[in-house]
Amino acid sequence: MKQINQQFIAIILIAAPFIAFIVCLGLGRYQISPIDTLLALSAPLSGAETDPAAVSVIFSVRLPRLLLAFACGAGLSVAGAAFQALFGNPLATPDTLGVATGASFGAVIMLLFSNNMLLVQAAALVSGLAALLITCAISRLNGRTSIIMVVSALCQALVSLVKYVADPEDQLPAITYWLMGSMAGATSGSLLLGVPFIAIGIGLLLLLRWRLNILSLQEDEARSLGIDVRKTRWIVMVASTMITASCVSMCGQVGWIGLLIPHAARMLCGSDNKKILPVSIFMGATFMIIIDTFARAATAAEIPVSILTAVIGAPFFIMLLRQTGGAKL
Repeated sequence: MKQINQQFIAIILIAAPFIAFIVCLGLGRYQISPIDTLLALSAPLSGAETDPAAVSVIFSVRLPRLLLAFACGAGLSVAGAAFQALFGNPLATPDTLGVATGASFGAVIMLLFSNNMLLVQAAALVSGLAALLITCAISRLNGRTSIIMVVSALCQALVSLVKYVADPEDQLPAITYWLMGSMAGATSGSLLLGVPFIAIGIGLLLLLRWRLNILSLQEDEARSLGIDVRKTRWIVMVASTMITASCVSMCGQVGWIGLLIPHAARMLCGSDNKKILPVSIFMGATFMIIIDTFARAATAAEIPVSILTAVIGAPFFIMLLRQTGGAKL
């Protein structure tokens, strides 16, 4: 019976993001039924006659941003799960470690001089990795991970400095809105540049997910099991940072995903990272698709995604703390 329940839960988790994707494609000011949505998606291949307005809305507006929401939700969730396993700290996420704000700083600096997406992503990756290395160096000197938010605060101050020197008429409003997080800027070109990096990062973390369990042991014990601890840690850090930097460069800084989703996955499947990472991917993608749809469809003006994730994520995380006995966190 327990095995049947686990299989049923697995089917639901795998199907959820795809069902949400189809349903959310039809939601908005121009309503489209799920059947019409499927017909519109298949029209380029089947040649069937469909509503031209529905095809235009789906392919030009909603499909790119939902693909971005799918990729960013899955990527940020699995990156958060990997960081928590790597550092043995349930509060270690791309946000608290300074990776997200570091990547934001690099992306904002580059946005001042160029709109080239590849350069923005490269700057975000370099600055995000630099922030992570500084965090690791400080925590090693201090001997604790309780000061992981220091680098995040520093990077946030640097971002504020860039906003202070930006042109208040042109650059400042664009940077401020971008930092709030939005999928509105998604295009086929940006997806082709950014999603492959997210996919590569997710693939690397999935291949190493069983080693994350071993990294939670003492370093000598991990080495005795044939694991190159230093190399594995570097791969996990670079892969997670690459995911975060790509997400930040495409949709701005979206918080809470890397903290909330891994904890929910851990409540569902225990502490085995071989299960936590795949579960985080599907839960994160579903959550982000729903959040983005609510952001664009709830009001006449689009709501920044980071506001919604904070409003929903903070109370839900408090509830998780109460259920798991927050002293461990």
